[in-house]
Amino acid sequence: MTTTAQQHAQRNRGTIFVEDGEVLSCEAWPGEQFVMRVRAPKCAAAAQPGSFAHITCDPSLPMRRPLSIMRAGDNWIELLFKVVGEGLELLGDRQPGDIVSVLGPIGQPFRFSAERPNALLIGGGVGIPPMVFIADHLRTSEEFRPLAILGSEIPFPFELQASRLKASWLDDKINAAMPLLEDWGVPSRLTSQAGFEGCFEGYVTDLAAKWLDSLAPEQLAQTEIYACGPTPMLKAVAAQAEKYGVPCQVSLEEFMACAVGGCAGCAVKIETAEGLAMKRVCVDGPVFDASTVVWD
Repeated sequence: MTTTAQQHAQRNRGTIFVEDGEVLSCEAWPGEQFVMRVRAPKCAAAAQPGSFAHITCDPSLPMRRPLSIMRAGDNWIELLFKVVGEGLELLGDRQPGDIVSVLGPIGQPFRFSAERPNALLIGGGVGIPPMVFIADHLRTSEEFRPLAILGSEIPFPFELQASRLKASWLDDKINAAMPLLEDWGVPSRLTSQAGFEGCFEGYVTDLAAKWLDSLAPEQLAQTEIYACGPTPMLKAVAAQAEKYGVPCQVSLEEFMACAVGGCAGCAVKIETAEGLAMKRVCVDGPVFDASTVVWD
């Protein structure tokens, strides 16, 4: 008889690739942040919003690091990461032409429903990349209307731009936006408590509340929240979604070893139809229904 573990293994078979990725660019930003583009055609072709890749940082370190995919082109993926520890510091030192091993794409992606075309994308810090990927995925759709709220307490890993996309629900002075999203025609607003010009002063949930409060009941009924960031932020977003009665999907951040479901080191408590269960963030997630996560 086929076991649940075997079924999970079969589900992921043929969907995760290992390939030598060539570093195409590695752009440094304040706060020890880097945006790296890697040629990895197999990973790029299969990546979806919410996918991540497990990357080797340096030949001297055997352990990989899981990084959310921010964009995927014809033969490349783009990653945003902040230096935390030796591994990511070494990864930030990679130069164009260097080779890094790419294992990916990994994980269950975000799911989109035509019944919920108002997509509120909330990203905090290194949780910004999946929101950019969602925006890229939805921007050409005639059905979906994405809005991105991005927060950071260190300088953003991009130049702030005054938005030309008006937000009637917000004071005109709060106009800082992400240039890439502006180019795509996706409205965005930035929030921080660090005093950055044009940014909303407060938490992402404070800014999200202003938008949610501006919606009529029929508009709320067409809204869904998608979020990624630190666990306390996601817990607050989940509570906010419950308050406003809108569904919410969250991409969880956990330490990982294998990232393919073998070690179960990234397991979290999830409420299922059968009761409480331990689910692996790497392959059962990283995207979960926020209402099912047990927020310890």
